[in-house]
Amino acid sequence: EVQLVESGGGLAHPGGSLRLSCAASGFRFDRLAIAWYRQAPGKEREEVSIISNRDGSTYYADSVKGRFIISSDNTQKTVHLEMNALKPEDTAVYYCAANVYALAVADIGLYDHWGQGTQVTVSE
Repeated sequence: EVQLVESGGGLAHPGGSLRLSCAASGFRFDRLAIAWYRQAPGKEREEVSIISNRDGSTYYADSVKGRFIISSDNTQKTVHLEMNALKPEDTAVYYCAANVYALAVADIGLYDHWGQGTQVTVSE
C-alpha cells in the first residue's frame, strides 16, 4: 500500500516562495508517478504538476508553468514542489497523489493514493 506524507506549505506573500515535499513509502519508488493537486474553497480539485519516477517526464498546469518546479529524489523517496512567484490564486490545500503506472498524466482517475493535504496561503 502506497503511503504519502506531505510537508511544507504555510503562508507566503505574493511574489514569495514555498516548498512542498511528499515522502512516499510502501511501493517501489521508481514505479510511481507523483502528482500535486490542489483544491481551493468552492472549487474542484485540479492538477498542478506531476513527475514520473520511472523516466523523469513531467507535467505542469498552464497556470503554474515557469513558476513551479517539480523534482524527485530517489534516494530520499521524496518529491518536491518548488513554488515561486506565488499569487493569491495559488491559495489552496495541496495534495500529493500517486499512480502505480508511473505515468505523468493529468487524469485524476489514475491516482488511487493520496496524502492528507497541506494548506498554502498567499496573502499580504
